[in-house]
Amino acid sequence: MSSDGTSVLVISDTHVPLRARDLPAAVWEEVERADLVVHAGDWVDVHLLDRLEARSRRLLACWGNNDGPAFRERLPEVARETVESVRLAVVHETGAKQGRDERMRAEYPDTDLLVFGHSHIPWDTAHEGLRLLNPGSPTDRRREPHCTYVTLRLADGAVEDVVLHRLPPRT
Repeated sequence: MSSDGTSVLVISDTHVPLRARDLPAAVWEEVERADLVVHAGDWVDVHLLDRLEARSRRLLACWGNNDGPAFRERLPEVARETVESVRLAVVHETGAKQGRDERMRAEYPDTDLLVFGHSHIPWDTAHEGLRLLNPGSPTDRRREPHCTYVTLRLADGAVEDVVLHRLPPRT
């Protein structure tokens, strides 16, 4: 955390080692830079959680539908924290995209930024004061053209400088 806010790396659906042996080097570089790392579930292997906890200044994370008992013992289904006066919640699944904005506003009335995963599809919308953000996946693009992650800054109660990063194809 600095005087100009908190830098945040947002990732989800890493599926290590099923979809990739490790996170891409660019993501690890962002881990080193970020004040806060947010992971919205579907880790698969608990060793990645251990490594992210060790290398992150601060980690806010939840478990996903592909994460077993070891994750559920260590992580909540919904992680919450207030950072720079931004009320942040992290959950893996939010259901169908149709009506998502309205459903999540009703389900998370005391939240300013809701980070979610599951679909592997980047999503960034705002509805009645709730920002909904899905970073996609840095390791499994599915039907998307690129693997992705998000960086942003939290400052003075605002979500700023949101950037969707597209990773080059793996060789």
